[in-house]
Amino acid sequence: MRTLCASTLIAEFFVIGFAGLVAMKSGDLSTGTVWTVCGVAMLLSVLLCGLITRPGGVALGWAFHIALIAGGVVVPAMFVLGPVFTALWWASVHYGRVIDETKARWAAQAAESPVEADAA
Repeated sequence: MRTLCASTLIAEFFVIGFAGLVAMKSGDLSTGTVWTVCGVAMLLSVLLCGLITRPGGVALGWAFHIALIAGGVVVPAMFVLGPVFTALWWASVHYGRVIDETKARWAAQAAESPVEADAA
């Protein structure tokens, strides 16, 4: 699960950076404000990569995605990209858990019959 979720978060790191470039075109926001908000969000996306396997890490990821969608107030494209990345986050969590369970099952089967594993 960690690899899939981290891949999604790193992709979001870049999307947030590009959204910052778009937000700079808005005359309503100062460059400093845009890059402070985007910088914090980019930092959070990287930090979340390390927190995924810790208790509450996935929940923090969900909160991060809600904030990403809310960023559409400033950059309307985030109303489209946010749900797309939220769907990717769901898929990463769901299928990552399926993969982890399958690996654990295979490891348990290999531990039960080490002779068959050596013969192959």
